[in-house]
Amino acid sequence: MKAAIVVTGASSGIGRELARVAARVGSAMLLVGQSQTALDDLVAELTAGGGETHALALDLADRQAGDRIESALSARDLYCDVLVNSAGFGLYGPAAELDRAEQIKLLDVNARALTELTLRFLPGMLQRRRGGVVNVGSITGYMPGPRMALYFATKAYVRSFSASLSAEVAGSGVTVTCLAPGVVRTAFFERCKVGHTRMFKIAPRGDAAATAAAGWRAFKAGKRLVTPRLIDSIIIAVCTVVPDGLLLRLLIALQRPR
Repeated sequence: MKAAIVVTGASSGIGRELARVAARVGSAMLLVGQSQTALDDLVAELTAGGGETHALALDLADRQAGDRIESALSARDLYCDVLVNSAGFGLYGPAAELDRAEQIKLLDVNARALTELTLRFLPGMLQRRRGGVVNVGSITGYMPGPRMALYFATKAYVRSFSASLSAEVAGSGVTVTCLAPGVVRTAFFERCKVGHTRMFKIAPRGDAAATAAAGWRAFKAGKRLVTPRLIDSIIIAVCTVVPDGLLLRLLIALQRPR
């Protein structure tokens, strides 16, 4: 069997850029996302560069998604050497008013699926003493998120989960890296309507390709955490020292619609 890089959320945004960066190492790739058309376009692009690339369109909220990914690998005589968990989405609005089923789906995609896939493939990585996991978090994992409560909470989970695993696998030859960017120019923020808030208006925006490149470099260097831009590191530092009450008042003001 051949080593492969599995990238979820590869249809667009940071996930797509991570797939492009990871493809440069020459490993086989399995790209996972919801848009078959977008995946096929990316497969054609990466295959033209000489790589072996496959697509699997599915919804990670499906409880059988992990089985389907593993079956897709096995059918192609591949195993997961590196897992990139980039899939995720957000919802904007008061938690008590948003659709309950959609909020549970957010938990499934952003946290449960990320966890399930990591726990599915990490033991094999440890046995082989190589490979690793890249989890896409966010600076929102360092702060409360009124009007995006579940999204911010899932990113806090990703940060904590990744840090704990990184400590557990230290010295094993396996790396677990959390990529924690700030606002990045992708369709994500417009889809969940947070693009209409004061916070989005004033927040400095990063580039998806540069963010992905920084994350991949950090992973290859064996780093536990990477925040690509200085401004985002400053925001994290401020969030850790400002009292929760004051931080919440500031964030509720910034998260209001313009």
